[in-house]
Amino acid sequence: MKFSACLEWLFADEAHDFADRIRLASKAGLDAVEFWKWSNKDIDAIEVALRETGIALTGFVAEPMIPLTDPANREPFLEGLGQSVEVARRLGAKVLIAQAGADLEGRDRASQRAALVACLEAAGEVLAGSGVKLGLEPLNTLIDHKGYFLPSTREGLDIAEETGRPEIGIVYDLYHSAVMGERPEEVLAGHMEKVFHIHVADHPGRGDPGTGGVDLEARLAWIFAHGYAGPVGLEYRPAPPSSASVPNVMRALQ
Repeated sequence: MKFSACLEWLFADEAHDFADRIRLASKAGLDAVEFWKWSNKDIDAIEVALRETGIALTGFVAEPMIPLTDPANREPFLEGLGQSVEVARRLGAKVLIAQAGADLEGRDRASQRAALVACLEAAGEVLAGSGVKLGLEPLNTLIDHKGYFLPSTREGLDIAEETGRPEIGIVYDLYHSAVMGERPEEVLAGHMEKVFHIHVADHPGRGDPGTGGVDLEARLAWIFAHGYAGPVGLEYRPAPPSSASVPNVMRALQ
């Protein structure tokens, strides 16, 4: 099992600079790293650190982060997606993350979903031949993302499949899914080819795996037994220091 550290939280307690967080992740024995936005980071320094350590960049968020449920945002998103793809190819990242955005007040879900599908279908055309895929991420609406359009993993998969594009899938976050009362065997069965990346954190608290009540080892075992072969994204708020938390979590999840 390979692991990817989300540098927004991991190693943030030990280094302000993202390039230095990459170096700390490498020393901790991680295979890869990831982050959220790319536009607020020193991409030159990150490229140097990735090359220096030999660590891989799993992916980052496709920008701009605007509601894809609004048809007016389609062209701005596609323009930004093209720029995100250029950065991804430069840094060797294979997955970009898309967020659906807000459930827009005064608009019915059917029209918003249609706008989301159309936007993602067009995004697939932008991605075609690039070697980069786009994963739509369902997020929980009970704790962290109230008002978000897409809390359901099942609906996220349906939307990805409705686009008809091989470049479009989902990012499956075990924390968000657990908060929404889902289990992987119930929502992912038969659709694992559309799971481009996964994230883990425990619940409650979104802390170190093993500090909450989710059977993450069993859920990961099911996911890998049913065809997932990518890295496990560690997207949790660590008990400091990260350099101690991360190796313990990797050992526990293995």
